[in-house]
Amino acid sequence: MLFRTDMAVERRDIYREANKLEDEIPGVDYKEEILSDTIKVTRVKILDEQGEKALQKKKGLYTTIDVKKLNNITTEEEDKIIDIVSNELRKIIEKHVVKQDEVLIVGLGNLYSTPDSLGNKVVKNVEITRHVKKYFPQFIDSGERSISAICPGVLGTTGIETYEIIKGLVENIKPKMVLAIDSLASKSIERISNSIQISDTGIVPGGGVSNARQELTEESLNVPVVALGIPTTLDAATIVIDTLKMCNQQNVNEKDIIDKLTLNNFNFIVTPKEIDEQIEAMSEIIGDVLNNTL
Repeated sequence: MLFRTDMAVERRDIYREANKLEDEIPGVDYKEEILSDTIKVTRVKILDEQGEKALQKKKGLYTTIDVKKLNNITTEEEDKIIDIVSNELRKIIEKHVVKQDEVLIVGLGNLYSTPDSLGNKVVKNVEITRHVKKYFPQFIDSGERSISAICPGVLGTTGIETYEIIKGLVENIKPKMVLAIDSLASKSIERISNSIQISDTGIVPGGGVSNARQELTEESLNVPVVALGIPTTLDAATIVIDTLKMCNQQNVNEKDIIDKLTLNNFNFIVTPKEIDEQIEAMSEIIGDVLNNTL
């Protein structure tokens, strides 16, 4: 089964629909929590190899926070979202590191491609402390966590795989955990810039748009890797399929639509026209989440 999405919750829905399952997928645990009229938290936990094979995701926890109109909220609502996401992220981080352990933040993606620039934009909003602790310890609380960050760019502009850069950094500065920030692909129009996914399984850059690179995981880097991302793109086939369903078209054959668009090179990767403003707003929110959590 081909999943053109990074979102574990969407892969679960796709698999259940394709296999006409009423019960939960074997090897997968699913929980949903409604926090308000506008905020929902879902937790997809892949338990074993059977769950991994079904969703084509690594074993572990995938938490999704869905917020209606996340990119158009009041200051009060934004503070609430930051607290909720911080709490979810903190639960995962505290399973792997203690309070003072050093964390390396990796802003993935391409700065020069707006939908893919989230990781780069987040890093500029993070409070970096490693150099202060090392060279000016008198100006920082002794209990402050050491935070460093890097935006490694993409293979097409650097000629270097992201994994190679991060592996070298991990071996030299020896953080206790890597926290990767990236733009994601979704299959839902409603989730674009309105959802946040956190996982404790690492990340495969480019995996949601069929351009997978070397994975950044605990197995490959020898330190825990937590990933946080926001969907910013989807493919044209998704829009066509959703539009047909909204028009009450029956028996929509998703595979035929995807195949026809792909065959004619029309299955574009699509992003909203307001993506510039959305990326700026999301990067500030995620920056606040990281500062609040770490």
